Amino acid sequence: MLLKKMIPALYTALGIYLPLITTNCAVLGAALLNITNGYAEADYGFAKAVVFGFSAAAGFTLAILIFAGVREKMKFSDPPKAFRGTPIVLIAAGLVAMAFSGFSGTKFG
Repeated sequence: MLLKKMIPALYTALGIYLPLITTNCAVLGAALLNITNGYAEADYGFAKAVVFGFSAAAGFTLAILIFAGVREKMKFSDPPKAFRGTPIVLIAAGLVAMAFSGFSGTKFG
């Protein structure tokens, strides 16, 4: 949305490739986390690195699906005039981020 508003020429030039670029960055990030956490070393083994990679992909997919659901729900909502557009999107993103931060104290996070 930011690129579409601020740099429309770049947005029209990249088009559908923008989501693909961000997905590739997430995949690269999972690979780098494997290396940083030592999952790719001999004492952890290949299996743990593969499980971590698939888990990171599943978590990213879950986050994208939740954000898509929230955005779809907001299409049919009627917020006050001051909150329409970007403000309500940022509020919703903050609420979802707070929900995900609840996992930081569990053994999953």
